[in-house]
Amino acid sequence: MATTTPTRGAHTPPPGAVGTPTGRSKWRTRLWRLDDKVSPYAYISPFFLVFGAFGLYPLIYTGWIALHRVEMVSMNQSEWVGWGNFDKILHDSEFWTAVANTFVIGVISTVPQLLVALGLAHLLNYKLRATTFWRTVILTPYATSVATAALVFALVFRADGGLLNWVLHFVGFGHTNWANGHWTSKIAISVIVIWRWTGYNALIYLAAMQAVPSDLYEAASIDGATRWQQFRKVTIPSLRPTILFTIVISTIGSMQLFGEPLLLEGGSTGTTGGNQNQYETLSIYLYNYGWKLGHLGRAAAVAWAMLVLLLLIALINWIVGRFVRKSAA
Repeated sequence: MATTTPTRGAHTPPPGAVGTPTGRSKWRTRLWRLDDKVSPYAYISPFFLVFGAFGLYPLIYTGWIALHRVEMVSMNQSEWVGWGNFDKILHDSEFWTAVANTFVIGVISTVPQLLVALGLAHLLNYKLRATTFWRTVILTPYATSVATAALVFALVFRADGGLLNWVLHFVGFGHTNWANGHWTSKIAISVIVIWRWTGYNALIYLAAMQAVPSDLYEAASIDGATRWQQFRKVTIPSLRPTILFTIVISTIGSMQLFGEPLLLEGGSTGTTGGNQNQYETLSIYLYNYGWKLGHLGRAAAVAWAMLVLLLLIALINWIVGRFVRKSAA
């Protein structure tokens, strides 16, 4: 016997409301209608409440502070300065040094990181013995805290008695002061970032590779494609959205680099990004304004400048991704 299911907007009385409606049954019907309309919003309301309290409100409040002169010693007192804080940091050469350092460290850490992660994921995508063990091993650096990784690599890159200088000595290279060099310090920080995040990105790529239909590889194999050709012609095109996602996430992470440069040398030198600010990132620059100098208004302006830079980078990634998709089509 065929039955019909009422649509969502149709009136369906709750169980028990049969016969002639009474005052109580009418009230229950109204409650049922209200529950049917309000419940979906009640289910998703916790997210918006948490986002509003810990995301939207701090963002708006930081923007308000960025337009005022607020000091750490007198947070209850503020003076309107408009765009004065932004004008101050934009005319500060140290700010642009921090921008350049952040960009350079981001490039030399993100590009090798994603390339190595792609290669590791390709290897793990084949049937190997102890697959779970190898996946756990490559994810172990990600589970390590930033402080632990930075402190260990600080000992590795030490100028006096560091493990890397000791190894390079036998190869024939001279003594290298990694932390004080303009490029060597950036390379040292990039090595820490690559070590921590390569396994994480490799597992993301691996999950995307396993979602690629096996029929594509079988068809390519029948056509005589080698494994390298299958990787270039089948795997990489299928992973384009995932690769774009990891690029965006890695870019955001490079803009937030703080623990690695702070602990590379430690002490007052680490908080300034080196003796000549050679590895000072935007996060270190913000930390100096906010916590060392106590200028919360200018620190908030730096935070908003970082947000604008992230939006610009995201826009560039979106334009490039759209161009790549059109070219592929």
